[in-house]
Parts: sequence; C-alpha cells; structure tokens
Amino acid sequence: MKTEARKIFIINCMYFTILLLAAFVLLKYGLPMVAPFVTAFMIAYLLRRPICFASVRLHMNRKITAILMVLLFYSVAGLLFTLLCVKMFSNGKSLVASLPSVYANYAEPVFTGIFGGIEQYLLRMDPSLLGALEELEGHFVQSAGQMVSGISMSVMGWLSGFASSLPGMFINLLLMVITTFFIAADYELLTGFCLRQLGERPKEVFMEIQSYVVGTLFVCIRSYALIMTITFVELSIGLTLIGVENSLVIAFLIAVFDILPVLGTGGIMIPWTVITALMGSHGLALGLLVVYLVITVVRNIIEPKIVGSQIGLHPVVTLVSMFVGAQLLGVLGLFGFPIGLSLLRYLNETGSIRLFKTAGEESQQLLHKEQI
Repeated sequence: MKTEARKIFIINCMYFTILLLAAFVLLKYGLPMVAPFVTAFMIAYLLRRPICFASVRLHMNRKITAILMVLLFYSVAGLLFTLLCVKMFSNGKSLVASLPSVYANYAEPVFTGIFGGIEQYLLRMDPSLLGALEELEGHFVQSAGQMVSGISMSVMGWLSGFASSLPGMFINLLLMVITTFFIAADYELLTGFCLRQLGERPKEVFMEIQSYVVGTLFVCIRSYALIMTITFVELSIGLTLIGVENSLVIAFLIAVFDILPVLGTGGIMIPWTVITALMGSHGLALGLLVVYLVITVVRNIIEPKIVGSQIGLHPVVTLVSMFVGAQLLGVLGLFGFPIGLSLLRYLNETGSIRLFKTAGEESQQLLHKEQI
C-alpha cells in the first residue's frame, strides 16, 4: 500500500510539474507572439456590453455599432496616449541631456568641497598624505563625471533603439486594431463556435473560470486603487510637513508611478533625495528619506493583506506568489500568479478539481474515523 501511494504521489507530482512547465513556456514565449490578438479580444470583451447597450438604445445594427464603438475607443485612447508620450519623451530627453550639466553645476562642487575639507584636515594631521588624496580626488571626480555621461548616453541610446523599433510596434498595433474590429463585430459568433467545441462539463468549468477570473481582476484593480490612494495620502501629508511646494500634484504623480513593480516610489524618491543632498539641502533630503521609508514600510505591510484578503489568499501566500511571479514573468506574473492561485483555491473548494485538502474535509475525515 505504501509503494502504491508513493507511485501515485510521484505520478501526480510529475503530472502537475509538466502542466506548470507547459503553462510557463506558453506564457513566457507563446503569449508575446499572439499578444496583439489576445489584447484585441480583451478590448472586444470589455466593449461587449457598451456595444449591446448602444445598439438597443440607438436601434442600430450590432455590427455597425461595434465598428463605431471600437473606432471611438481607439480614437480617444490613441489621442491620450500620443499626448502623454510626446510630453514624456520631450521632458525625458531634455532631462537626460541636462544630466552632465547638472552634475557639473551641483554635484561636482559638493564633491570638491568635501575633498577640500578632508585636505585641510590631513594637512594639519599628516601633510604627506595630501598628494595621495589629491590623486584620489581627481580619479573620483573624473569617474563620477564619466559615469553620469555614460548614463546619459545609455538612456539616449535606449531612446534611439526604441524609436527604431517603432515600425514593428506599429505593425503589431495595426494588427490589434483590425482584429478588434472583426472580433467585436462577430463576438457572439466566435465565442459560440469555440464553446461548442467543448463538452458539457468542460464548458461549465470554463464559464466558471471566466466568471471568477474577471471578477478577481476587478477586485485586484480595486485593491491597488486603494493602495495608491493610501500612498497618495501619505505622500501628501509627508511632503507638506517637510515644506515641498505643489505637494499634492507631486504626491499624485508619485502615487501613480508607485504602481510599477520594479521602480515604484523609490524610482522617484531615491534620486530626488540624492540630488537634494548634493545640492546642499540636507534637511529636506533627510525629510524625503524619512517619507520614503515610511511609505515603503507601510506598503510592504498593507499590500499582501489588502490584495490577499480581496482574492481569498493568506498574506504570506500572496507575497510569495507576487515575488515569484515578478521574477519569472515580470508584470504579468506579478498580477497573474496571485490570481492563478486564487482560481485554484476556488476550483478546489467548489469541487471542480482536487489539489489539496481543506479544513472542512479534514474535519469530516476525523469525524468519520471516530464513528468507525
């Protein structure tokens, strides 16, 4: 019996390992190939109800309504995205181009003053060390200047590479737009054909998964909106207390930037703190550092609890799944792994699949043993 149980355990482990590897390969390498079509289907799904509502209210043909609705969506989204990109590109380019002058005007005088103070101290202590310090100072200032220039050139090179990749991005965007028109016009026809290929039981499970995943996505969006609101309030109070002008606008921009998993609040607060310290405003730099530390600690505490409680996972499980997902699949894994674990928990509780025992099942087994 023990041998059979071990064989079953090994077979189950190999089975789920193969499934996980197949899912990882599909998401990592297969999804980018069909990303324009997947995005088009998601947009068509989101526009499905507005299209039906407008078609009934305006007494128009559904296909014509779908075409007009998709055209309106892409026109508004394209206009907003273009304005945002132009503004960010122009400001970012000027900022990167000005990095060497910022270093020469602000950072280099600070370093020179620091080394000058050390020189005066060594001159009183041991004049023989002054030559070594001057050589070290020259190498440090030169290396720092080269590093800033290198960063500036690297960013400019990245911007040039991004510009050269625009034709490929334009082709993908064109495919996505055209596919959205076709899917939105024949959404029921296409989805109905795909569902008819499934059996009755797989169809029920698929519809259950779709309903749960869509609901969980909206829950995650609501959870991160709450986290962004809390971050905005903390930043507003902190920046106002340390005397930063336009604190509300700056707090809002940083709170929006905080949604990014890799950069987050530190992507703005840390460079801001360093530049402020180099410019000689040590009190303001200390205040910015304290605000950043408070926001980081609070976010690391509340994020697993808020997201985990909303999707029905323990905070530890949520934190681990977010970390592993971000390491494997980036932004997609950051959100997808917690949702995937929440889906598995839901399917296991409803009896659609059997992956692990719940507390209720364990209690029933103990009660059954006692009765026997």
